[in-house]
Order: sequence, then structure tokens, then C-alpha cells
Amino acid sequence: MLIAAAQNMEVDKLWFKDWFNSPYYHLLYNNRDEREAAAFIDKLLTYLQPAPDAEMLDVACGRGRHAKYLADKGYYVTGIDLSIESINVAKKLENDHLSFFQHDMRLPFWVNYFDVVFNFFTSFGYFETQRDNDNALRTLANALKPGGKLVLDYLNSSYVATHLVTDEVKEKDNVVFDIRRELKAHKFMKQISILDKEKMRRATYTESVNAFTRPEFEAMFARQGLAITEIFGDYHFNSYDEQRSPRLIIIATKS
Repeated sequence: MLIAAAQNMEVDKLWFKDWFNSPYYHLLYNNRDEREAAAFIDKLLTYLQPAPDAEMLDVACGRGRHAKYLADKGYYVTGIDLSIESINVAKKLENDHLSFFQHDMRLPFWVNYFDVVFNFFTSFGYFETQRDNDNALRTLANALKPGGKLVLDYLNSSYVATHLVTDEVKEKDNVVFDIRRELKAHKFMKQISILDKEKMRRATYTESVNAFTRPEFEAMFARQGLAITEIFGDYHFNSYDEQRSPRLIIIATKS
């Protein structure tokens, strides 16, 4: 019965526009480990050694927590995100070192401007066509100064496929999330059926993320003039292993 339901998943090509603006998205994912994220960012900074006044871009910044963490360290940080709801929240954090803009990552942003560009926590690979994914990566690459660094943090598709939890139910604040997952047509599909008990409301959203592999990323990066210098397999910077690593964290330099 579960398999039959999963096979019938239908995905809006622009699913991310509605889902990321939904309060249910933020409720579902509000348990993310911020201490782990801060430790990861600290480790990245130690590795990258950016100048004290470096210009940084956080692409798909959400509500701006990680951009703020970087700005609090003295860097000049810009955050962009498609979700106007998230950007409206993030803008409350703005100061002389921190600014936010609503922006679609497939479209050009500032060119040859940033010392470091970050794309954290699988905030890439949402688009239906390879052209759109290439356009998004081109935006990240073009935003960098020559010699600038890109950090793209993605799931490790081989590991996720092996450890995929096909059926899961979560309840938070009187909202029930019935989650079904599958790997189909080289994409990780997640159907989220929502029952809001308090408001007596039902809704369904479907996430779709490309199951990109290391060779596919290597080809995409090469097309944009990005030279990969390191690939880590987790937030502790252990070496990448295709079968054992939960993450695919790519660090590249703009030629």
C-alpha cells in the first residue's frame, strides 16, 4: 500500500515556492541542530582562512541564522533566498555587516564580488531541468571574485539511497506530518501530508531533490570554471566515502 502511494507522487515543478513559504515547512524542520551547524561553520572558516573583512554570500539563506553567525564574526555577509516569507524574517537581523535580498538563484546576482560563497544543507538541486541547475551553479560561480572559494554542502546520494526511510509520521504542535519517501527518476521524492488538528486543515507538499553523484558534480563544476580542491564526507571534515559518508561537501576555487 505504501509503495503504491509513493509511485503516485506528483511534483509541481515549482514546489519550493509554496513549500518554503509555508509555516509548516519551518515547523517540520525546526529541530535542526544549530550547535552542529555552528561547529561546521567554524571548521569551514578555519579551513578557508578568509580575510577579516571578507565579503561572503549565503545562497538559499532561509531566515538568515547562519548568515548572521558569519556576520557576528566581523565578515560582510549577504544572504539571498527565493522565499519572501523567510527574507522578511531575515531582514530584521540586518546591520552594517549583514543584508538580505529575495532572489532566485537561477538568475545572476552580483558578479565577481564575493570572496566566499556558501550553499549550506542541501539547498541546491531542486530544479526540474539540468539547465536550471546549471544556471544556479553559474550564479554561485559568477558571484565569486577570481580565486574566490565556493562551499556547496549536499547530501551523499549513495548513502541516502541505502538508508532511505520510506514511511515516517511526526507530530509537532498539534500538526501531524505523514512523510513518504522514494528514489525515482534520479530524484529523492518526499511527499508530506499534513493534518493541522487545531485549524482542522489538511495540505500536501512534495519535495524533489536531484540525486546528484560526485562525478555529476565534478562535471557541473568544470563547466563553470570551478576547480574542486577538497571533498569532505561529513560535518567533521572526514574524508568522503561514497558508501559511508552522509554528506558530500565540496570546496572549489574559481579559476
